[in-house]
Amino acid sequence: MASFSQLPSGKWRAQIRRGGLYRAATFATKREAKDWATQIEAQANHIAAGGFAPVPKGATLADLIDKYTESSTKLPGKTKEATLNMLRRELGKVKLCNLNAVVLRDFIDRRQDDGAGGVTIAADLSFLSAVLKWGRHARQLDLPERLALEARASLMHRGLNTRSQERDREPTDGELNRIYGYWATLKRQKIPMQTLCEFALATGMRQGEITRLEVEDVNTEAKTVVIRDRKDPRNKKGNDQTVPLLPDAWAIVAPIIKERKTGFIFPYDPHSVSASFTRACIALEIDDLHFHDLRHRAAAQFFRMGLGIPQVALLTGHKTWAMLRRYTDIKPEDVHNAMKKTEPKEQHK
Repeated sequence: MASFSQLPSGKWRAQIRRGGLYRAATFATKREAKDWATQIEAQANHIAAGGFAPVPKGATLADLIDKYTESSTKLPGKTKEATLNMLRRELGKVKLCNLNAVVLRDFIDRRQDDGAGGVTIAADLSFLSAVLKWGRHARQLDLPERLALEARASLMHRGLNTRSQERDREPTDGELNRIYGYWATLKRQKIPMQTLCEFALATGMRQGEITRLEVEDVNTEAKTVVIRDRKDPRNKKGNDQTVPLLPDAWAIVAPIIKERKTGFIFPYDPHSVSASFTRACIALEIDDLHFHDLRHRAAAQFFRMGLGIPQVALLTGHKTWAMLRRYTDIKPEDVHNAMKKTEPKEQHK
C-alpha cells in the first residue's frame, strides 16, 4: 500500500512497499503524489499478474525503436538503418497500446501501394519483430512480440512471394575481357578494377571483405589471410575467419605486401568499386551483371577444381550446404571431368 507524508518544505512524499518492491518519490502536491502512487501500484499489479510491465502511457513505436537503437552496441547496417527509419515514418506515431493486427494490415497495404514486393515487406516485418522482441525480453514490457511475425505469415495469403529469387548469373570470359578492356581505356581510372575482379574470382570473397583485408593479417608462410567480421547470419561482429590464398590469389597479394607492411591490401571504397563495375556494364550494354556475380563464378569454379563442400565453404564463408548451393552451377560435364580425375591412370592408357 502507498503511504503519504508532508515534508517540512511543504512538499509531499509518497512511498510504496509491496512484496519486496519499494519505490519513493517527492511531489509538489498531494494530488500528484497520489496519481504517481496509483500508476506504480497498477504497474506492480500488472507485473504480478503476467510477469511483464505495462507499456508506458503515451509511448509510441518511434519511442521503442529509438530505445532499441540506442541500446545496440554496434552500428546498424545500411539496410537495417533504412528500414528502421521507414518504420519510424510509417508507424512511429502509433501508440504501443494501440499496436495491433489491423494497424499492420494497413501498413502492408500502404507498402504494396508504394510498390514494395513480398520480399521487401517480409524484411520490414522481420525488423519490426526484432524491435518488439527486444522490448518484451530486454525491457520486460507487455508487448505482442508475435504480432509482426503473424503479419509476415499473412503475406502468403495475399499472394505475395516472400522468398527472393536465387541468382545464377555468372560472368562469361567474353564479358570479363570486354570489361577489362573498357577499364584499360580510362585514363582517370584510379582503382585497379581488373586486379580486384581477378582477386574476387580467385578467392570468392565479397567486395566488402576484399576492401577490408589488412597487410598485417597475411601469413606469408601459410599463405593465408584473416577476414575480419565476416558476414554471418548470427554473428555479424567478431566473426574472424582465416582462409587460404590459392595460387592465383597469392600471386596478386605477394607483390603488394612486399611494398607495404601495414594498412589495407586494397585501400578502396567498396561503393566506388561497385559503381565502377556497374558503369562498365552499362557502357558495354552487358545486362544484369553485378560485382557479386564474380563470387558465384568463383564458388562454381572451386567445385570444378575438385574441392569438396567443406573446402569451398571455408573459402566462401558459407555455414551450410543450403547457403552454398545457390552459388554453384555444376554442369554434367563437370561431374564427368571430376570422375576422370579419380580414375586409375591405367584406364586412360
